[in-house]
Amino acid sequence: MWYAIISEDVSDSLPLRKKARADHLARLNHLKDEGRLLAAGPNPSIDSEEPGEAGFSGSLVIAEFPSLEEAKAWADSDPYIEAGVYASVTVKPYKLVLP
Repeated sequence: MWYAIISEDVSDSLPLRKKARADHLARLNHLKDEGRLLAAGPNPSIDSEEPGEAGFSGSLVIAEFPSLEEAKAWADSDPYIEAGVYASVTVKPYKLVLP
């Protein structure tokens, strides 16, 4: 089943994101290589695809896991958690309807 992983950043998270980004992206690319990643990306803090020093306010990942527990375990082991990027993470079942 698909799961939405919705993360909210701490204030001024950009320096923390930069330190852990390579490891964070490696995990996402692993899901992609397995065909289990539907979408992933950050939420810019301002209305711009390239927010520069304004940084990001959070992230969204939509990926396939065997269960909610496994999706939560995957989210809990994100390098951004260890780096202190996220203030909170919510994992919810997601039903793809369109396209």
